[in-house]
Amino acid sequence: MTGKKMFGTNGVRGVINETMTVDLVLKLGKAIGTVIGPGKIVIGRDARNGGEMFSNTVIAGLLSTGCSIVNIGPVPTPTLQFVVPRMRAAGGVVITASHNPAEFNGIKVMGGNGIEISRETERKIESIFHSCNFTVANWDALASVTHDETAVDQHIEGIKSHINTEIVRTRNLVVVIDSANSVGGLVTPKLMRDLGCKVVSLNSQLDGSFPGRSPEPTPENVIELRKTVKSIGADLGIAHDGDADRATFVDEDGNTISGDHSLAIIAKRVLNRRTGSTLVTPISSGKLIEDIVEEVGGKIDWTVVGSVDVSHRVEEINAELGGEENGGVFYPPHQAVRDGPMTSALIVEIMSSENKKLSELVSELPVYYTEKQKLNIPIEKMNSIAEKLLILTEDQRRITIDGIKLIQDDGWILIRPSGTEPLYRIFAEGRTQETAKNLCKFGIDLIQRAMK
Repeated sequence: MTGKKMFGTNGVRGVINETMTVDLVLKLGKAIGTVIGPGKIVIGRDARNGGEMFSNTVIAGLLSTGCSIVNIGPVPTPTLQFVVPRMRAAGGVVITASHNPAEFNGIKVMGGNGIEISRETERKIESIFHSCNFTVANWDALASVTHDETAVDQHIEGIKSHINTEIVRTRNLVVVIDSANSVGGLVTPKLMRDLGCKVVSLNSQLDGSFPGRSPEPTPENVIELRKTVKSIGADLGIAHDGDADRATFVDEDGNTISGDHSLAIIAKRVLNRRTGSTLVTPISSGKLIEDIVEEVGGKIDWTVVGSVDVSHRVEEINAELGGEENGGVFYPPHQAVRDGPMTSALIVEIMSSENKKLSELVSELPVYYTEKQKLNIPIEKMNSIAEKLLILTEDQRRITIDGIKLIQDDGWILIRPSGTEPLYRIFAEGRTQETAKNLCKFGIDLIQRAMK
């Protein structure tokens, strides 16, 4: 039996008590348990409203299939991913909608290796969900729920094992951390203090209404962080999204560093350790990344957009690094998933070992300009627009791995549907900001033509 697709680019998401309901989550818990159970399942959540409600609901569904539960409470997604294999669990579930607005919540599902389940496993769960062909455990085979409060400390110690703490300590960096009123505040401030940094915290109290700022760490959403870094003379700022698997950085002058730039800074050092190293990255990454990888003698393995696909490809080909233009970095010596605290530690280590300001590290990179826009689309038109865009662009240079990437003489445009919301995202890059803006406008015009 087939039904509506549930998993988007990154898990299942919806508006709390509207499209993301207790009834749906209970059935989803049963389907997850049927596919990846029976066995031990680790459960965590971010600070969003409905997190406790949905945690308890998914636990009930999993228990009914015979799974046992380790509830680790509020934690970043990468914290849960780090402990799943160390607890020898069959998998994990985290209640989060990542960067989505406050009215959303969602579910991400991990396999026993801590990596989000494959697209094939997602389809199996969807099939079981729609058929209601759930495993039902005998009354005498029902397992229990235990609690573990060591996950955050385990995660922090794991990150520190890959960082030269002594070098970082010599810099005495001042770091401002904006945790978006969510679970990043449970890990990154302590991690930075352990590395010898002086920490100033913003929006560190857990609050699912996100009173400090929207959970997506875009330049316009981290204005308070930018002002604070500059006003107190800090060395850098770090902003997380809602579940802290990503990190956005602000330099000492209060400038927001794009995800492509922070990835390039890390990639330049990591890939240079071994000739022929590979970076796995989605089609949304820009020419800057291509230039840096070529400079150090590495190679790029392109994927569709989505951390799930990057993680699985990193693991599959044993790549040295993975990364996304949105601030997600996958550092396999630690774990092959996006990890905002780990990314933050790598940046402060590079700044310390080379005794450079963040702005200096950025100034060493080739200069490209990016522009991003999004266009809300009636949900019933999402698929038809995709088909029409293929027709409208069939005579242009393009890549269609994921959405449509149009290659032009002065830059490129990527037009792709969101996997989590009814909207299209437009990414553009050019040698000047004006070029990037014009290319982005060209992408918007194409979508509007397709809608007509």
